[in-house]
Amino acid sequence: MAQQFFSRRNIDFLLQEVLKVEELTQYDLYRDHSPEIFALSLDTISKLAGEVMYPLFQEMDKNPPRFVDGVAHVHPKVRSFMKTCGEGGWVNPTMTYEQGGQQLPSVVNSALMFIMGAANFSLSAYLQLTTGAANLLAAFGSPRLQETYLQPMLTGCWQGTMALTEPNAGSSLADIRTTAEDTGLGYYKIKGQKIFITAGCTNATDNTVHMMLARIKGAPAGVKGISLFVVPRLRVDDTGLVSNDVICTGIEHKLGYRGCPACQLSLGDNDDCRGYLVGEPNKGLTYMFQMMNEERVNVGIGAAGKATAAYYASLEYCRQRLQGRGLSQKNPESPQIPIIEHPDIKRMLLFQRAVAEGALALCLQVSKYIDLARIGQDRERHELLVDFLVPIVKTYPSEMGILSTSAAIQCLGGYGYCSDFPVEQYYRDIRIDPIHEGTTGIQGQDLLGRKVTMKRGKAYQYFCEEVLRTIEEARGDALLQPYAEALEKSLQVMNKVTTHLLQYAGQGDLELFLGDATLYLELASILAVGWQWLVQGLAVRQAQDTNGHGQDQYFYQGKLHTLSYYFEYELPRIDSLSRILTRGTGMISQVPVTAFV
Repeated sequence: MAQQFFSRRNIDFLLQEVLKVEELTQYDLYRDHSPEIFALSLDTISKLAGEVMYPLFQEMDKNPPRFVDGVAHVHPKVRSFMKTCGEGGWVNPTMTYEQGGQQLPSVVNSALMFIMGAANFSLSAYLQLTTGAANLLAAFGSPRLQETYLQPMLTGCWQGTMALTEPNAGSSLADIRTTAEDTGLGYYKIKGQKIFITAGCTNATDNTVHMMLARIKGAPAGVKGISLFVVPRLRVDDTGLVSNDVICTGIEHKLGYRGCPACQLSLGDNDDCRGYLVGEPNKGLTYMFQMMNEERVNVGIGAAGKATAAYYASLEYCRQRLQGRGLSQKNPESPQIPIIEHPDIKRMLLFQRAVAEGALALCLQVSKYIDLARIGQDRERHELLVDFLVPIVKTYPSEMGILSTSAAIQCLGGYGYCSDFPVEQYYRDIRIDPIHEGTTGIQGQDLLGRKVTMKRGKAYQYFCEEVLRTIEEARGDALLQPYAEALEKSLQVMNKVTTHLLQYAGQGDLELFLGDATLYLELASILAVGWQWLVQGLAVRQAQDTNGHGQDQYFYQGKLHTLSYYFEYELPRIDSLSRILTRGTGMISQVPVTAFV
């Protein structure tokens, strides 16, 4: 297996030179921190990832969880990993001191989660889900619920999950059938089924705490009647932990992401499953969107991690593998050359780097916006920027990460298709990312149908202003000026497409407005990542002007070459997408179902 699965130099570059995270320490919430503390956090997680997580990467895939006596028995190291994270304060380091956290900026924590995801995403998922569930409880749970559940979760003793999906209600949460009946005794009786519940019933920890959506009997139909409940696998009574009538009926056999099980749950078979209401009745989906949005960002970060790890595995192979000769070399007796010298291999490596590093940059940019909103710095602007970018952050690393890891396999040729090398596993693992936490189709409709139009287009306006600010700054650099102009033209194309589609919304023609929303999401994603590459280009040029070319010259040169690749090979795809999106034929919607034979 390849020993390098991420670049610490790139993380330092993004945090320090691009995002300038030390600026956050001027605010009270982060005043106790410093660049040295951030570096120590990165060192600690890098060591955990390298010494504990990465060595288990292939082992957990080859030895997936076993379903025994109603429980998913996972790799034994998962339990010790959770305990280690709990003892180190890594379950939720962004929480305040009062909540038991470290008040670490989200942007730094996102870098930590990226490292973990690159090392072993299946193992990191146990931690991420617990973090999200704990955040949900801290935000909306009663003092009693927080007192009962937060401490065991934050110490890694209990696992957290999100339990939404049902057999007849996947993306359509309005159709959930799990019911909750008020007993008047401080709890509700829960009945129903949940499926695809990640880490839903395992022996990884002593208990599993489900943040579950259900419908209180008599509640309104649709999403307006959904409530949020804490439903533990084992509930607390005077004698300790007892069964809460939450039964695991099986686990899925998956293409990838095998180290963390997807569980099927049956609730209340014995009429004794108790759920504890979180917040107010019928507001559950509003509350759950906090965790869903967090997990969507985490999906993007994890996908960027997998794509990055696949890139470094293929890069190592391409440097070592001797095959063929240069295109102009005709002598068959001349020595073979490393395949990294072949133009097509360079193209595939540049593609991988452009996707992986561009995706990570966008994920961290959004995380910094989260921090700025949290401390109240131009809060509305930064909250709306986060809202607008979440579907892009979730989708671009996921969809393009599949293509990127596929390119990694191609670099290795036949070996890439074999389990002797890790790239085939990255390909299998990343294939789930465009599906869970809202499919790509859902993200497209969210971006175009909600985020573009919300608050009379203010979120979209703020995004365009951020891109234009970068363009204006890059105009002043002779090397970056052509890229600034190219990005400006692409932004103008996006504006024209957006205006064109909005006219259909104004006419009430949702088929033409949203029929190709996924393609609109693709267009917006390409532009957003191009923006981030130009942002990185500005940081590179500043570093070169300040420090000359020093020991980091190859790193900075590599950044500029990758920027050039993105603008020459990826950004132009916006033009073809715009032609499709503005043709106005509604061809797809008009195809009858009888055409599929």
